[in-house]
Amino acid sequence: MPPKLKATSANSGARKAAILVLAIGEDRAGDIFSAMDDYEIRDLSREMASLGKLSSEEVENTLNEFTDMLAGGGGGLAGGWSTTERFLKSFMKEDRVKELMEEMRGPAGRNVWEKLDNVSEDILAGYIQNEYPQTIAVVISKLKPAHAARVFNMLPEKIANEVMGRMLLMDNVSREVIESVEDSLRGEFMRNLADSTKRDSHEMMADIFNNFDRSAEEKFMKSLEDSNPDDAEKIRALMFTFEDILKTNDAGMQTILREVDKDTLSLALKGASDQMKSFVLQNMSERAAKILNEDMQAMGPVRVKDVDEAQLKVVQVAKNLADQERIVLADGEDEEEFIQ
Repeated sequence: MPPKLKATSANSGARKAAILVLAIGEDRAGDIFSAMDDYEIRDLSREMASLGKLSSEEVENTLNEFTDMLAGGGGGLAGGWSTTERFLKSFMKEDRVKELMEEMRGPAGRNVWEKLDNVSEDILAGYIQNEYPQTIAVVISKLKPAHAARVFNMLPEKIANEVMGRMLLMDNVSREVIESVEDSLRGEFMRNLADSTKRDSHEMMADIFNNFDRSAEEKFMKSLEDSNPDDAEKIRALMFTFEDILKTNDAGMQTILREVDKDTLSLALKGASDQMKSFVLQNMSERAAKILNEDMQAMGPVRVKDVDEAQLKVVQVAKNLADQERIVLADGEDEEEFIQ
């Protein structure tokens, strides 16, 4: 059995496995995939599809860790949906590949019920409200409580009340009923959801711009503004910058600080606004803030490129935390209710 790649927070085992599979090529990859279960294929394929452009350093480090014999290969690899689909077609029937790709483009999760927890409450409520109350009760009973509460809140009151009544009287549901509901959800609903959740082109370009360094961002944005000013405006509105972290609250900032390496933070703040520096420092202990200030002063002049890279790392941490609903990045437009 080949050795397992050691996972780190910066480079997970799943990511390393995806890099390794890309590096060995389509022919050998078929042998690996054929020894996996379906859920393992889905997880690894999803990771491959999300890799994007890989640096030579990351590929080399991954291969060095796995085996000395493969060190230094594959620096120009880039994962993506089309690459992943081609890999799968090398050993799997086309209709099965199509099914897997639809599942991956839909919400994440190893099974139907995990996937449902990643479907927004308005979409899920809109679909299940047309089902029989007993079926709705089965579906909601399988959701995580927090998600179930949000779905209930989106249902018409009459339906919600009837479903709650069914759930209170519901005994153990037979395996046959569960399988029937699973088949229904796995069929038309998940396929339609995969089609409806394909990424907006402006959102995709905004993510790309977020990963440019400052000079490249300015160059391409200016070019886009000259040729397609409306598109440039939409992309700019969707971009998440380092200064956008100011949209979170004190608790959110403290959560971010717990996840960010201190060296990365001090480098990122070298190019930040006074407001951003103040926001970060006020959410640290007096001693930690003093040390951070001293670290920044001791750095002296730093390259803009290095600051951009550090800020991007912090941005990625913030976006991941927001996706996990561990922090909230308010845009200032939502009108929330508050208790005085």
